[in-house]
Amino acid sequence: MKISAAVSAPVSGVDAANVAGTVNGTAGGAHSLLSLFLNADPLVMFIMLLLVGMSIASWAIIFEKWMTFRQLAGRSENFENDFWSAEALDKFYEKAKKRKSRNPMALMFVAAMEEWFRGKSSERVVGKGSSGELTITLKERMLQQMVVVRNRELERLEHGLGFLATAGSSAPFIGLLGTCIGIMNSFRAIAGSQNTSLAVVAPGIAEALLATAIGLFVAIPAVMAFNRFNGELNRMAGKLEDFTTEFQTLLSRQLDKGAY
Repeated sequence: MKISAAVSAPVSGVDAANVAGTVNGTAGGAHSLLSLFLNADPLVMFIMLLLVGMSIASWAIIFEKWMTFRQLAGRSENFENDFWSAEALDKFYEKAKKRKSRNPMALMFVAAMEEWFRGKSSERVVGKGSSGELTITLKERMLQQMVVVRNRELERLEHGLGFLATAGSSAPFIGLLGTCIGIMNSFRAIAGSQNTSLAVVAPGIAEALLATAIGLFVAIPAVMAFNRFNGELNRMAGKLEDFTTEFQTLLSRQLDKGAY
């Protein structure tokens, strides 16, 4: 009686090579973010491109706002120093008008003084009403001019912060949409191939995680920058409000002394 030596048939060299090549090819492609992007589902690819576009726009706004607030801080400090060291408002007005600075404080001061000179000219030409009554009306008009300029400049500084807030709040959910689509593609691949191996589900899961990562990469800097610049904007609004009050007080003091 002979016992057969062939207990089990070994895997052929061709089949082993094919399996190894498939695994190595999948692993090699999964290691490249560019390959994940290029091989992603078209809808997931569109979501990734949208997030990349939002990231580029966010960083452009962040850089622009950083430069603007940095320059504005220096200009405001220089203007305040020059303003409080000036001997006469009318002489300082001529200097500030020639500089044409894009500083909100300087623009408010110039607008108020222009209204002052227009009001004084009207007082000389019209010559009606008591001087006290006309002075109160003129001060109110000067205050209105300063408020209008302040609101316009704050609106200009606020431009772009809304996009940062939108990107910071919506980017994670947009990335989550890409994550859901990638996971659904993984389950569809399992159902189609009747195979639950990692090589089948890895591409869909990888592109899902990549979409999530891009969404977080957009949201985190946008939220941090929005909070930073919103705080800077509030501080600037407070400084402008204080300057308006101080200027009105200084003007009233000058009028009481009869300097103007």
